[in-house]
Amino acid sequence: MESYLIKGILIGLIFGMPVGAVGTMTVQRTFRYGFQAGLMTGLGSSVADCLYACVGVFGLTFISDFLFKYQMLINISGGTFVLIMGIRLILGSSKTNTLQAGTVYGIKMFLSSFVVGITNPAAILTFLFAFSYFGISGESGIFQGIQLVCGVFIGTYIWWSGLSAAVCIIRKKTQNYNLYYINKIFGALLILFATIVFLKIFLQF
Repeated sequence: MESYLIKGILIGLIFGMPVGAVGTMTVQRTFRYGFQAGLMTGLGSSVADCLYACVGVFGLTFISDFLFKYQMLINISGGTFVLIMGIRLILGSSKTNTLQAGTVYGIKMFLSSFVVGITNPAAILTFLFAFSYFGISGESGIFQGIQLVCGVFIGTYIWWSGLSAAVCIIRKKTQNYNLYYINKIFGALLILFATIVFLKIFLQF
């Protein structure tokens, strides 16, 4: 009996690699606040991926139709949000405040990465391609679909946990890193990702 959970984990590992704006946010926050900050940031993206995986595996066309209809506005909102975060990083203070990395700030980290992840409706197509690649049809039952979505969550979160752990190792071994310049670099990267989003939108006209 084929395991939809294992297939979901593989899909999460292969197609949920930590790249782009959320990956940048995860690395920067892990450098500044530590491992838990990276986990909370990755969690937001994993939840967003799970929601899009649900749309794909359960054939929720009314949601996908809505998202694709307003895809441009959603992308603009996401790009603007990333742009603002990048500007705030460049203009913000370089002082490390460990108290900020508590529960309230952790929720903010989760929500910000969730917003970035959910404002990318094209992720639905990525998961549809992944499901097709692994031979998963739209006729899968509810139980199999739940296994698949849970697997996607586990797979993507393994990536985020691994990335956060790797950054923590680098952080410990790099004793003389300058948080001021790190924030500027990652702020510039976020602005670059936002610019790419706007350029793609502009080229669609």
